[in-house]
Amino acid sequence: MVPEDVSKRRSELHLLDVREQDEWDAGHIEGAQHIPLGDLGDRLAEVPTDQVVVAVCRTGSRSDRAAKGLRMSGIEAENLDGGVTAWTRAGLPLVAKSGAPGRVI
Repeated sequence: MVPEDVSKRRSELHLLDVREQDEWDAGHIEGAQHIPLGDLGDRLAEVPTDQVVVAVCRTGSRSDRAAKGLRMSGIEAENLDGGVTAWTRAGLPLVAKSGAPGRVI
């Protein structure tokens, strides 16, 4: 899914950020859930099943793997095309752990 569509449909989608902690702390999409990709298998029960899950990473590669894994587990999932890099290029905001404007690292 492209960032603009995800932004417009935000209320009906669940964003799942699969980046590492330092990446999340530097900047993430407000309201997203954070589960690093390496932990996702063990924490699958934490992912809601009542909304379409959109997996998010920096460029879309790790999140594509996450979305495929979620679909194999029976969860309706999509990938954020281009990740948070494309999100910020589209002029959409990130927030840092501190609450300040976020950045992509």
